[in-house]
Order: sequence, then structure tokens, then C-alpha cells
Amino acid sequence: SARGHWSTWPAFGCGQTILGNHKPCCAPEERDNKQALLTIPKPQYLEELESYLRKELQSLDLTEKNAQELKLQPYREIFEFFIDSFKTYKPLLSAIKNEYEVTLAHQKKTIRSLEPLKAMVTTVSEECTRRILALQEKEKDEIYLLKQEKQHLLKFIDNMKEEKSSLQTQVEYLQASVAEEYTRYLNQHDAHKLLLAKLNEMHHERLDMTRRQAQDVKGEDVVKLTLALKVARQDLTKAQVKLNKMIADYGDVVPRRDFESLEKKYSDLLQEMNILRKDFDRLHKEYETLLEIHRETEQERDNFCAELQRVQQNCTPRPDWEKCSEVISGGAERWDGLAVGKTSEQLVDVLLEEIGTAALKEINVFPGWGKGGNVPVYLRHEGEVKNKKLTKKDVVNILKDIWKEKIALEQQRSSLPEFFLSYLQKKFGDAAAMEWSYTLYENMRLCRSNHVLSSFYDILTGKVGSPRPTAAPRPDIVPGETGSRQGKRSSAEQPHLSFLPLDDLKAAFCSIDPDIHDQMLETYLDLALQAGGEGAVAVETALERLLAGDVRRVGPAPREGSTASSEGE
Repeated sequence: SARGHWSTWPAFGCGQTILGNHKPCCAPEERDNKQALLTIPKPQYLEELESYLRKELQSLDLTEKNAQELKLQPYREIFEFFIDSFKTYKPLLSAIKNEYEVTLAHQKKTIRSLEPLKAMVTTVSEECTRRILALQEKEKDEIYLLKQEKQHLLKFIDNMKEEKSSLQTQVEYLQASVAEEYTRYLNQHDAHKLLLAKLNEMHHERLDMTRRQAQDVKGEDVVKLTLALKVARQDLTKAQVKLNKMIADYGDVVPRRDFESLEKKYSDLLQEMNILRKDFDRLHKEYETLLEIHRETEQERDNFCAELQRVQQNCTPRPDWEKCSEVISGGAERWDGLAVGKTSEQLVDVLLEEIGTAALKEINVFPGWGKGGNVPVYLRHEGEVKNKKLTKKDVVNILKDIWKEKIALEQQRSSLPEFFLSYLQKKFGDAAAMEWSYTLYENMRLCRSNHVLSSFYDILTGKVGSPRPTAAPRPDIVPGETGSRQGKRSSAEQPHLSFLPLDDLKAAFCSIDPDIHDQMLETYLDLALQAGGEGAVAVETALERLLAGDVRRVGPAPREGSTASSEGE
């Protein structure tokens, strides 16, 4: 077809597909026209483009990862040839192609940006799956224990039911026994009545016989006997009425001995039944309590599970402290030694200390603090001060020497800051004293994990009250004697005390380190006392022993600028 002119062949080609579906009942003329239309060949340019496309697609390796992009390239070239061939529609077709290219580029960029997210999602999914499996594995034991407890409770309930059934059987047996006893006593009561009637009849017969015998013996007249018989009959009637009344009133009465025996037996049975009923009520209450505890435990477990899931969704992952070994001098082995047994907050302090000491080694001079009244005496200096760049071991040895010399000079009453400066001036000279003072101070300020440096720094800066060395204790001063007992002595006999009571030493430990536990506290107290039964120890001796021993802080060290609540104690 001519360049820039649309060929009508595609329409006929499409018509071929449509004509193929028509019924063969059309007129002969129409059938001839349709056959003529089907014989029109494709445009040559279209056949060339299709042939080129087939060759390019056959030459591609569609097994590669980017096979779809490789397959798209021949179609892109065919489309460009098509645009170049039709000049009239080239701007519109080019705009369409450009929009598709921009959209494809944007989609590729979006896909590339999402690939790391896909990898992260996969990693997070695997981590979550691992945690879920770990939780399920952990909860298996708990579920097993709860099932065992449930079985135990069910067995306990069965035992209670059996015991209740046994008690019910005993009660029924006792009720039957009481009924039998009651029937027996009724029979005895009826027999007693019959016996009394028979005895009365025999008594009357004997009286009649006696009268007849007396009448025969004495020969009394009939009138007198008749009168006597009448009186006797009246007495008999009164006695019979009285007897009937007594029978009516006391007919159901049993003998007192039998009554007391039955009453005692009934009381014992009633008491036993009350005890059994109380035990049954107690066991029933315990059973109800256990059921309530089981329900509460189950509810609490469900709440904990829900809370655990919520926390797992919202919690922040713990930092990977092993990464610190890459930046700490000494590598992983030294970091493992520093991090053993420490919490996250303590590890932060250790890391800050390592960073601070490394930075301290890079500093050549320190800026002076000036000579103002609020500046400590051992830091009063104008201008720059040289950094001596000491190791931690050197600093610890110097501080121990300073403290030992201060303890040795018991008559020295100067404060620790003044003694600290005088010691440096005496040992290193006035010119270099400030260099040593600033270097030691900065090392103490940064190295808070070392107990010698931190303790000396707290005393030097006033965060912990500094003990003042005094003369040796006099013989008449009782160790640990305080308060009103000391008030009985004269002021001339009393020095400001050199003995520290045990309770004060314990309070000092708890005040400086509130997180210390009882076992470690007892260990440090034994280290300071070193003698069983002592109630107090000399301040200098206690501090010397503690400095020589392995005394460490359990809780976190106080922040810079904060003041201890027990300052001055």
C-alpha cells in the first residue's frame, strides 16, 4: 500500500472471519462476491512486518529472566516502523507510544522500589512464623499443665461425689436404725401397759381373797362387810381414775436410763452428722473456689495471650548489641567480657564509656574552667590544660595511692578535694598538677562502670559524703556508741566519731545503690567488718577494705548533674 494511506485489507480480513460464520443459504451472486473478497492478498508491507517479527521472536532466548522485556523489543521496533511509515498519524502514534513507554518505565521503577520491601516482608514473615512456633511450643507445656490440673480437679470432684454418696448412705443407715429403735420402744411401752393391767388385776384378786379370809375368821356381819366393800370400791374407783390419769400422762414415757442412753447416742450421731455436713460444706466451698480459680486462671490466660499478641504487634525489637563488637577495640571477645550480666541500660553506659574514653584519647588539651568560686579547687585554672592520656589502670593506681595516703595521715583534716590537689602538687609539681588533675577528673567522669573511679568521683564531687579521718579511737570510747549514751561523756573526751555503726554502713550502701540485693549487701558488710560479732568498724578501715575488694554497683549509676538523696549521710 502507498505510504501514509490506510489499507482496507484488515477490514476484509476481519470480514473473512465474519463470513465464515454465515449460513450457506445465501444467493449465488452474493456467494461469488464473498469469494472474490476472500481472494484479496495482504499488503506487502504488512507481510514484511509480520515476517520480521517472526524472525526476531524466533531468535530470542525466552528462558532468560527478562524474557518478557526481550520479547517486547521486536514489537517496539515494529511499532516504530509503523509510525515512520504513516507520516500523517505519526504525532498521535508517537504520543501514544511515549505514554506507554513512560508508564512502563514508571511501573519498572515502582517494581524495583518494592523488591527490598518484598524481601523485608519475607524476612519479617519468617521471623513472625518462628516466634509463633516458639510461643506455641512454649504454651504446649502450659496447656499440658492446665490439662493435668483439670484432670486432677475432675478426680477430686469424683472423690467428693463418692464421699458424699458414702455419707448419704451412712445417714440413711442411721435413720433406719433410729426407726427400728423407736419401734422397739413402742412395743416395750405396749408390753409395759399390759403388764401393769395384769398386775392390777392380780392385786385385786388378792385383796378379795384376803377379805374373804378375814370375813370367815372374824365372822363380821354382812352390813359391815357391805359398807366396807362399798368404801373399798370407791377407793378402787379413785385409784383407777388416778391410774388412768397417770397412764394417760406417762404412758409414752420410757425408763430414764434408756432415755439417757438413746439421747447420748442420738447426740453423738447428730454431732457426727454435723461434722460430716460441715466437712461436706467446706469441701463443696473449696470445690466452688477451685472452679472459680480455674475460670479466673483460664480468663487470665486468655487475657495474657491477647496481651502477648498485642505486645508482639506493637513491641519494638531489642537492639543487636553484638554489632557493638565491630566498633569496640578488642573485638567480640572484649565486648563479650564487658557485656556479660548487664542490662540494656548498663550496656548503654558501657558503650558511652568506651566511646568517651576513645574520644578522650584524641583530645590533646582541655579548656580550663576558670578560677571562680564555684569551680572546684582542683580545677581552678585559666587557659588550656594538657591531656596526659592515661590508661584506666594508671588512673586506678593513682587514685588508690591518693586514698591510702589520706588514710595514713589520720591527723590530716583537709577535705578530699584539697588533699587531692595537694597530693598532685607534691608528687608532680605545681606546674603539672593541673594537667594530672584535669586528666584524672575526665577519666573518672567517663568511666562510671569501674567502682574505684566512680566511688572516688562521687566522694570528690560531693555526691557521697566524704569521711573525715580522725585520731585513733580512745580506749574509753565504745565502738558503735551513739546518741544519749555518748551524751554522758564530757565534750573533751569525745572526738567527731571514727567508728561507723553497722546500721549506718548498711544504710549507706542502700542509699548509694538502691538496687543492691540482700546477699550482695551481706557480702560487702562482711568484707568491711571482717570479724564476726562486731557492731561497728573504723571508717578508714572500712573504706580501705572496700577499695581493696571487688565492690560493684548493682543498679545504674546516677546521671551527671544529679544529686543523691542521701548526700551528707
